[in-house]
Amino acid sequence: MSKAVSERELVLAVLLEVTRENTYSHIALRNVLEKYQYLDKKERAFITRVSEGTLEHMIEIDYMINQFSKVKVNKMKPVIRNIIRSAVYQLKYMDSVPNSAVCNEAVKLAAKKGFGSLRGFVNGVLRNIARNLKDISYPDESNLKEYLSIRYSMPEWILEKWLAEYDRETVEIMLKDFQKEKPTTIRCNLNKITAEELTLKLEAEQVKVEPHPYLPYALWISQYNYLGELQSFRDGDFTIQDISSMMVSEIADPKAGDYIIDVCAAPGGKSLHLADKLKGTGHVEARDLTEYKVSLIQENIERTGMENIKAAEWDATEIDAEAVEKADIVIADLPCSGLGVLGKKTDLKYKVTPEGIRELAALQRKILDAVHTYVKPGGILVYSTCTISREENMENVQWFLKEYPQFHLADISEKLCGELKSLTEAEGTLQLLPGLQESDGFFIAKFQRG
Repeated sequence: MSKAVSERELVLAVLLEVTRENTYSHIALRNVLEKYQYLDKKERAFITRVSEGTLEHMIEIDYMINQFSKVKVNKMKPVIRNIIRSAVYQLKYMDSVPNSAVCNEAVKLAAKKGFGSLRGFVNGVLRNIARNLKDISYPDESNLKEYLSIRYSMPEWILEKWLAEYDRETVEIMLKDFQKEKPTTIRCNLNKITAEELTLKLEAEQVKVEPHPYLPYALWISQYNYLGELQSFRDGDFTIQDISSMMVSEIADPKAGDYIIDVCAAPGGKSLHLADKLKGTGHVEARDLTEYKVSLIQENIERTGMENIKAAEWDATEIDAEAVEKADIVIADLPCSGLGVLGKKTDLKYKVTPEGIRELAALQRKILDAVHTYVKPGGILVYSTCTISREENMENVQWFLKEYPQFHLADISEKLCGELKSLTEAEGTLQLLPGLQESDGFFIAKFQRG
């Protein structure tokens, strides 16, 4: 008896939601996996890999299709376009799936979705590509932007931007890293369990665990099925958090009894990390703009059992008069272009624009303009983004120092492991690049008020 909904049909649903409804890929995928929790580990892995892989390689895939289809990709019906895209991803990147099965399943799915008249078209395009996979013509490297764009499915304007700031080797290292499959990085909740105890608990749940080289309480996990099925996660023993994000709290260096405001906190990883570091003392106010985002923070507070933290709804661009000069530490991990996390948010590169980056840089300055007032004399402001865009990073730092001379950059070197100490472009700032460090692309600056 055949399934009511196949894995490939769910992949198509994700791709349509992302490309037609403009939903972020990680949200569309999460919604599908949560709805179909009964799927086994192998099925969930297939849906995740094909959905993410198709989006990640979409520029290359469309380039390939256009070489073998009389109807160009942008002229195809959305359902057919995405059926063919996901099939081409499987043909090129999944040796474990026979080419005949890929083609046959794509034809059946087209018919099931009401496009029976296009079965011959789908079959012809895919079998033609399957026969000629080794003879695909790629742009010559003499046109570097076009070559890198097709090879790594990165929009040319982003490559132009990066090649102006970094050499080709660095850019290509980042591009390759975005397409690597990586384990999940987690932070041990030291308030509840040691890293050693958590490792044993995870291994008992059949999870592969490796220590992260940068911080003793950071671990890499893999070979698990669904996060929510892990008792260690439900018990609040750990939080999903990249090492770069953990470095924010390390660099903030909270002291017992500190009052901390995290102004754009959802889903709460940094806020909970700071609360953990306070060891039951002090207080963390984790703020965000909407009721939904605050609910995400609250959910994680309840799961981890932290008591010295509160979630609150507040627009970070508006000054809260009651918070002025109240905080020992303010965390401003602000909305950004996300160009440092394209390996996790595979569709983001198709959504971001040069105009969008300029607008985000202006928003970041507007927020900093408000939230710097919360810092006590002698207190700390940590500014961070998950991007590698200078407009959102060093240019904002230079603007802030000029605009607010009562602040200066504070030394962060003692909080960095040896490998990271050499990465400070200016005292008090850290730029992490994907592939060059064991982290996402991320920027951190630490200011101290005089």
